Amino acid sequence: MTLQNLYCQACGAEYDAGPDEPWRCSCGHALDLETPPLPDGDPLPVSQLDTRRGLWTFHEFLPVDRTVTLGEGFTPLVDSDRWTAEFKLEYVSPTASFKDRGATTTLSRAAALGVEKVIEDSSGNAGAAIATYAARADIEADVYVPADVKQSKLMAIQRSGARPVRIEGSREDVTDAAIEAVEAGEGWYASHSWNPAFYAGTMTFAIELAAQRDWTVPDAVVLPVGHGTLALGAYRGFDLLSRAGIVDRVPRLLVGQAAGYSPLADEFRGLVAENEDDTENEIADGIQIAEPARFDQLRAAIEDTDGDAIALGEHVVENTLDALHRDGFYVEPTCAVAPAALTKYRELGVVDDDEDVVVPLTGSGLKTL
Repeated sequence: MTLQNLYCQACGAEYDAGPDEPWRCSCGHALDLETPPLPDGDPLPVSQLDTRRGLWTFHEFLPVDRTVTLGEGFTPLVDSDRWTAEFKLEYVSPTASFKDRGATTTLSRAAALGVEKVIEDSSGNAGAAIATYAARADIEADVYVPADVKQSKLMAIQRSGARPVRIEGSREDVTDAAIEAVEAGEGWYASHSWNPAFYAGTMTFAIELAAQRDWTVPDAVVLPVGHGTLALGAYRGFDLLSRAGIVDRVPRLLVGQAAGYSPLADEFRGLVAENEDDTENEIADGIQIAEPARFDQLRAAIEDTDGDAIALGEHVVENTLDALHRDGFYVEPTCAVAPAALTKYRELGVVDDDEDVVVPLTGSGLKTL
């Protein structure tokens, strides 16, 4: 496959692919890759697919060639009686989070471009994924993290041979420090929020889910959102399948955000709190993003699917996390935001009891040890 060039949805600017390509458009918006032509013909039933290539089973949908992989993809899809939903267990991925979907495509593109060093900023999961796949690709990596990053996530970055750079201040301060290093020429920005190759990987969540359901889609997907890499990727995957005539609709995207870090919820349904003190959610550290890099694209995706967004305080998320653990789903606190949001959406009448719903569980509880 020829390396895909970059383009800007906002202003139409185009940029040639290369190791010195810009990390964002000159107009300030995020860049994207053109997706391949829509596949022709009916897809194979999942029973006839050779899934040993993991998410790369769907290479014809991807604008990146498979180069760097650890067998990611085809995570289990299981029933949850308590939530009357299906859970897709993204936390059983190689580095124990859904971020591996984007890491495999991002590092595959980096390797194809001849990149020698990548830079990422992360609260932990994306950093661990980028560091691990960079090690697989024999590419150097600097990962900028908050100074108070969880030790388990820090060790995952260090043990892969990447260099963690701890930054004092807010999550936005971490991003600013990484961008400063990128603009100083210290490396290629393998950002899970800005790099378009990352979204090529998270798009496979939707394609894989549809395949596991015999090429049908649920009524709604409920997701936790910080930068929204999984939500936006899922939207693009479902939209691609719909335009190809493989599925009959795009599911509603229903978003859960952490109170105090909820720009999407602020524009839709707002905060749904258990008590008046639930104004800031500090336990859902994986989605503490006040300014998503692709905010406009996320808002458009929610609107296009007749979706919604709410913010949740700590109390309901903690209770939901305990319930998940008791049901055998050993996940990190951020994962509890989506099932908690589903419960609230049902209480609010946004989701009916008999609707078909899928919830991704995005990161392992082992990351919090």
